[in-house]
Amino acid sequence: MLNHLDRTSIANARVGGMEVDLNLSSTDYSTIVLIFFVGYLSAEIPSNMLLSHMRPSLFLPGLTFLWGIVVTLISLVKNKESLIVARLFLGFVESGFFPGVLLVLSSWYRKAELAKRIGILYSGGILSGAFGGLISGGVIEGLEGVGGIRGWRWLFIIEGLITVSASVVVVFFLPDWPSDTKWLSEEEKKLAVLRLEIDQVEHGASSPDSTKLSHRQALAAAGKDWRTYLFCFMYIMILSSQTILYFIPSIVVSLGYQGQEAQFLTIPPYVVACAFALSVSFSADHFKEQMFHVALPIGFSGLLYALCLAISEPKARYALVCLAFGGTFGALPVALAWVSSVAGSQKQKRAITLAIVNTVGNSSNFYGSFLWPKSQGPEFVLGFAMATAFGFSCALSAVLAKFLLYRFPREELLVEPGKPLPAKDDSLALKNSACNI
Repeated sequence: MLNHLDRTSIANARVGGMEVDLNLSSTDYSTIVLIFFVGYLSAEIPSNMLLSHMRPSLFLPGLTFLWGIVVTLISLVKNKESLIVARLFLGFVESGFFPGVLLVLSSWYRKAELAKRIGILYSGGILSGAFGGLISGGVIEGLEGVGGIRGWRWLFIIEGLITVSASVVVVFFLPDWPSDTKWLSEEEKKLAVLRLEIDQVEHGASSPDSTKLSHRQALAAAGKDWRTYLFCFMYIMILSSQTILYFIPSIVVSLGYQGQEAQFLTIPPYVVACAFALSVSFSADHFKEQMFHVALPIGFSGLLYALCLAISEPKARYALVCLAFGGTFGALPVALAWVSSVAGSQKQKRAITLAIVNTVGNSSNFYGSFLWPKSQGPEFVLGFAMATAFGFSCALSAVLAKFLLYRFPREELLVEPGKPLPAKDDSLALKNSACNI
């Protein structure tokens, strides 16, 4: 929640007076949004490579502490140049958190347990949009001029200090890897590892793979796997359809709403998105199915964005945006769980695969930040047209992924072409070991 709140609060600060105070044009604001991802994309893969060989209980809170400091310091910016530098550093220190948490989750949970966990994780990011509206609506207007400080500056101070405080607390609760978490007993560690080994064998692996790869080996393994690129395309389509995220406050204002009312009207789209993300991800785990749980929500979203092009009535368009938000965010947790399930059992390769997919997906912000120029409001023809195309493209890619993964299973999962390896005996032996523990 704090990860997304701190990166997206720039949108609420813009509506709250930052744009006027710093004399920002629409292009300046798009550049400020974009520069965050220059830092973010440059460090994602190296960060996950490091994490796969380090303790998550120290690494992830450390990143959180650093970006909390940067957010607090944004309250001191005096011009667009200093804001651009601050956003660049914020992207750099935030970059390792989300792919890092995905790696940790995939190292603890079985394939049929993962989508709902990622859904819960991502719901924190979604709700940050809702809480961002609540916090900014109260802080920007309630603290305006207190201590001679503008309300939007107070917003960064408060959010930054909350993040710093959270990073100090969470270090005492966050686990490491299943085999070396200090507050687990030896039996609990063995059981945590065995659960995943059983899952690997039941999904076709000839035996549990605990090989530790070097950075170079893991990078080569991920780069040679065609599945990496297939899911890169799917994920970039999902995130491309979400580029409206940073412009929701501006779109609300363009529909005729102002002040605190505009701030609070940014909340409902995120509430709908959270409901979709949780319900779709829980359903995906329950039915052990991914393709329909990606294709249907994102296709639904594309259809609603298309309707936004045809409907100009403000309240109707606002309702369509809320529902479209739900579709895009509903597909995302399942897509990430799907990536993890096909990336392989080796932690180092999975770390780099997740980082590559997340990096490519977030590169959508390089062009996405220019799809919603203020000058096109309230129609935003370019933005809604592209969001429609992204949604339908993602739905088609999910169908293609299902076909290709069925047609071309992993070579290590076959004893001979076209015949899956029977894993019942290996699975039974591992289950017996787990029962003994």
